[in-house]
Amino acid sequence: MMRIQSSDKVYYFSVNFPYSQCEALYSGNYPNVVLTADSGQTIQVPSNRIRPFISSAGLVGQFRMIVDENNKIKSFERLR
Repeated sequence: MMRIQSSDKVYYFSVNFPYSQCEALYSGNYPNVVLTADSGQTIQVPSNRIRPFISSAGLVGQFRMIVDENNKIKSFERLR
């Protein structure tokens, strides 16, 4: 698990997208996706951070993203 620094921002996402909505992420036409964090904030996330979590069921689960003070993603992980 990633160590969180005091200057880091942490976002939590609850996601439930069927596979049919995720297929377009593999085409390369969508380098980023916009997710709504549990806090209500909209966050742009590179598609390549999400692809490893897509299964035949789609993109399902609770995720955490940690970014540093420069908004560089330190980690994007599935919690459940």
